[in-house]
Amino acid sequence: MKCKQIYIEFSRLSEYLKSFSLLLARLAVAYGFYEPAMMKWGDIASVSGWFASMGIPFPTLNAYMAASTEIVGVILLTLGLLTRFISLPLIIVMIVAIVTVHLPNGFSAGDNGYEIPLYYMLFLLIFVSHGAGKFSLDRLFFGEKS
Repeated sequence: MKCKQIYIEFSRLSEYLKSFSLLLARLAVAYGFYEPAMMKWGDIASVSGWFASMGIPFPTLNAYMAASTEIVGVILLTLGLLTRFISLPLIIVMIVAIVTVHLPNGFSAGDNGYEIPLYYMLFLLIFVSHGAGKFSLDRLFFGEKS
């Protein structure tokens, strides 16, 4: 019985870390999208050509869509604004990245596998299900249950 009470108290105290951990996770994921977004915007023609070489339809349109989604994602995740909403298109970007680039290389990040995009996707699913937390503009604008 004592172990159960200790665990319940530990769980209760751990709740205080929820919003702080969501903040850190949002910032880490936003930072992870920053460099790829800037690389795409830095040479969108090359990205379009790369997309075309992989057989992605409408490569120029998709290059702009991916780059736009990523940079908007960086901004919104950093601010904690529309977090649940922006996480969905970012998940789609990760699915496309996994299927078109990483899947043939297996799981390992060291082999350019799908490990890292999968982790980003899992974090984004956490944002969809838990929101941005207390330290966010979502909380300020939309209330506690945002």
